Amino acid sequence: MVTAIEVLAEPHRRRILDLLRDGEKSVGELVTGLGLTQPAVSKHLRVLRDAGLVEVTPSAQRRLYRLRLEPLAELDAWLAPYRTLWNASLDKLARHLEEKESR
Repeated sequence: MVTAIEVLAEPHRRRILDLLRDGEKSVGELVTGLGLTQPAVSKHLRVLRDAGLVEVTPSAQRRLYRLRLEPLAELDAWLAPYRTLWNASLDKLARHLEEKESR
């Protein structure tokens, strides 16, 4: 099984998730938003669906895609220790700049 981080390494897939943040969208709406062909968008959606990052609901002749937040929460949990390191580095930089400014 492919992990969320592996799936999201592809920029178009991240852009699809960005577009779906505003709510569910049809393939046609995603094609317009991405500027890709319908087969290319469908291929990316299949990968995202297989990874559990999106789910699809049939609606008449269309398929509507929406985000699944659970896998993103897992990714966020994995990133938490790195975020802590990043924040510590930014705090250290802020202290350094404040000390330099007060001299």
